[in-house]
Amino acid sequence: MAISPPSDLVLDVVRAADPGELMAAREKMRATSAANEASVLTASNAGFASMLGTMPSAAAKAGLGNVPATEIEGKVPETYRKFEASILSTFIQEMMPKESEEVYGKGSAGEFWKSMMAEQIANEVSKTGGIGIAEQVYSQSLQRQRAQAPNTTTDESDRGMALSMITDFQRKTLLSHESETSSATDNKTS
Repeated sequence: MAISPPSDLVLDVVRAADPGELMAAREKMRATSAANEASVLTASNAGFASMLGTMPSAAAKAGLGNVPATEIEGKVPETYRKFEASILSTFIQEMMPKESEEVYGKGSAGEFWKSMMAEQIANEVSKTGGIGIAEQVYSQSLQRQRAQAPNTTTDESDRGMALSMITDFQRKTLLSHESETSSATDNKTS
């Protein structure tokens, strides 16, 4: 029977350890591993933002609202994107794990860092197309502006009506001019 002293010693220590402490040690190792992975991704510029850049903007291509997606896409002002980011920040912060003291820290400082992380994630999501809130609000704004703008296009019925009004005006003018001319001629002959 062969023995492996280093692994046997580790197994003996693990068996002798308190199960609660063992679980805590495993969780701490997982958190450290996740933090190391995140720092490697950040250092190589392959983090969350780079992953979002490859995702298609489904909301913009879906044609939200009554304005075609091709008209909205790429033209949404920054104000609407910031509005969407502020809404997304709240959503993302609520989705983040509640027990995250190992990552963000304890107390109000930890909550502050957590909210900053949620804000940055929301900004990146919004920049890359978001979930459609900015497009929807911008579309509704465009519709309101179009409803308030006067109709500058004319169709055939508008043109026909304008021509008939001009013709009527010309007839009245000519008739009144002819009647004045004929009455002036009648006065001279008398």
